[in-house]
Amino acid sequence: MPSPERPGGVREAVPLAPLTTIGIGGPARWLLTAITAEDVDRAHRWSASAGTPVLVLGGGSNLVVSDHGFAGLVIHMDVRGRAWTTDGEDTLVTVGAGEPWDETVAACVARGLAGLECLSGIPGTVGGTPIQNVGAYGQEVAGCIDHVTAYDVAAAAFRKLSAVDCAFSYRMSRFKRSEAGRFVICDVTFRLRPGPPTVTYPDIVGYLAEAGVSSPNVGDARNAVIAVRRRKGMVIDPVDPDTRSVGSFFMNPVVPRADLDRVGAVAGTQPPAYPADAGCVKLSAAWLIERSGFRRGDGHGNAGISTKHTLAIVNRGDATARDVLRLAARIKRGVLDRFDVNLRPEPIFVGFSRHGDLDFLTS
Repeated sequence: MPSPERPGGVREAVPLAPLTTIGIGGPARWLLTAITAEDVDRAHRWSASAGTPVLVLGGGSNLVVSDHGFAGLVIHMDVRGRAWTTDGEDTLVTVGAGEPWDETVAACVARGLAGLECLSGIPGTVGGTPIQNVGAYGQEVAGCIDHVTAYDVAAAAFRKLSAVDCAFSYRMSRFKRSEAGRFVICDVTFRLRPGPPTVTYPDIVGYLAEAGVSSPNVGDARNAVIAVRRRKGMVIDPVDPDTRSVGSFFMNPVVPRADLDRVGAVAGTQPPAYPADAGCVKLSAAWLIERSGFRRGDGHGNAGISTKHTLAIVNRGDATARDVLRLAARIKRGVLDRFDVNLRPEPIFVGFSRHGDLDFLTS
């Protein structure tokens, strides 16, 4: 039987490293830029007929691609557009999955809408935010998502999924658990309203105090978040090598409250901790890493820890995916040995065959 005809616009042997924020990874066997939801349907129908694996790529900000690349079809999401409607006191904004995330936050803040301001400066595109349940400085997108429109690969149909349907939890959703790969986010609808910003994290509170802002609005909070993130190398800047990363490589671990005193006893000082669900607390991964003997600027080959923040693993110029995995595994092992706390990596790993360091990282 002849192979099904490839959709128009599909390119071959496309390098993926330039499409990721860390600048690492081999080529895609095929790549299609999807500018409409219908392109997503067309690409999946072809891949299913051809028996070809699929990777959906947005801004590439939370991704580590194997040095061998991806032996299938990459759908590079570029579905654009923002549509604003009102529902009583609320504003609903429906945003295409390919829209840059920070530009979307800026547009909401410009209208005086609260709910996303602490997520300013995060790289990537809108479609990736519900998958990761992106969060920072006391906010996460789960708190503002009304619903998403997703392509259901299993049913070859589009579905509207409510926030409850998305099964959000800390840095997690149904799209990242057992159903990873089943849904392709095509647009996200956020429910926002005017109000005061979320200003709870010490870094943000301290910055606003230094600036003499006693009653901040959402614009003030956004400016503070971007400034603090820039200090940590967490705002993409082509001239700053510390921003050539996937952002925070490890999630802040959530542990039973009893572990708080145990970790403090090992360190000789109480760690910073934040309340979490089910009687647990969230510890600072950066604090644990630093007290396990790792320092800013440490490295392994051409991969290193950011000189500004120990949560970021950076590409110093010619790093390979293997360099990144080795360094990340060293860090995780160091924290586990010192504190018996298991760090979970935040990025998605693509195109890897069975690998010791990766198995350890994701265990």
